[in-house]
Amino acid sequence: MKWRTFGIIAALAAAGVAAALWLGRAQPIVVEVAEAGRGTVAETVTNTRAGTVKACQRAKLAPPAGGQIARLPVKKGDRVQAGQVLLELWNEDSRAELAVTEREAAAARSRREEACVAARVARRESGRLASLVERKLVSTELAERAAGEAEAREAACRAAAEQIRVSEARIEAARARLERTLLRAPFAGTVAEINGELGEFVTPSPVGIPTPPAVDVVDTSCIYITAPIDEVDAPRVREGMPARVSLDAFRDRSFPAHVRRVAPYVLDTEKQARTVEVEAEVDDMGDALLLPGYSADIEVILAERADVLRVPTRALLEGKRVYLLEDGRIRVREVTTGLGNWEYTEVTGGLEAGARVVISIDREGLTDGVPAVVR
Repeated sequence: MKWRTFGIIAALAAAGVAAALWLGRAQPIVVEVAEAGRGTVAETVTNTRAGTVKACQRAKLAPPAGGQIARLPVKKGDRVQAGQVLLELWNEDSRAELAVTEREAAAARSRREEACVAARVARRESGRLASLVERKLVSTELAERAAGEAEAREAACRAAAEQIRVSEARIEAARARLERTLLRAPFAGTVAEINGELGEFVTPSPVGIPTPPAVDVVDTSCIYITAPIDEVDAPRVREGMPARVSLDAFRDRSFPAHVRRVAPYVLDTEKQARTVEVEAEVDDMGDALLLPGYSADIEVILAERADVLRVPTRALLEGKRVYLLEDGRIRVREVTTGLGNWEYTEVTGGLEAGARVVISIDREGLTDGVPAVVR
């Protein structure tokens, strides 16, 4: 009986030890993994703060002289052509002045015709008298007087011609004064804004004091993005480099672009944070309408390789190690890397395609040899 009791106690003790060992065993760490695969990797630099979409051509226009709005032939959203009238001030006085100068020019042309006809008649008369002098039929004095009269008439003809030029110059001056009352589109584009109504008075902006434009014209056929690049990355950026543009307004897509300008100076806007302004022009907008003023980011492609072994950049430890999940345990592997960006990094050695790389490297207790399971 004692032996049976002892056996039961020993069995219970063994079961308790086994249960304690089971409960005290290391629990597997739950991790996220990604397979190392082949694809394209690009080395890029991006802006430090959000950039802005701008139109290649945008003009905030106002008449050079003040006056009352007499005509507004366009409205917001209209497409306009270069030279098209956008706004006209009251200008009846200028039009009347132009009409007067045009009539004066017509009168000057008539006077020139009269003077030149008289000059031709006087020249013929002088020639006739000169021939009669040779035959001694008239006096030399009479012939000389006729020659002088012809020269005077010819001088009057030339003066009348100069008077026409003066009248034409007055016409140009009157037209210029009239043109100052017209606001024309400097290029083809879209009317974005109109500040004024028929009958209202507009005045030009005082020097150094910006005021709302009378008409704002934007050419959206050419769009570019301006954004600040950190001074550390700026020396590697060159005009003509390919780039990608992403916008908050189009979260699911990016647009091909190229660097069109790198500013030749450094911006010192926030104490030690120094940046260089970079402009990228969008090559193909597709069916998207990129509006000036949208926020945007530029990713300049410094170098790019296709069909290379790559892993998510967030899986790298100090840029040279990764955690692998093999047979239910974590293994640390040394790797060599090539090109990389915020999304993917090229692996040139130490890893094979298909390896399961841990991307949740911030898990507590993650180290070589610990058990792990995939979330």
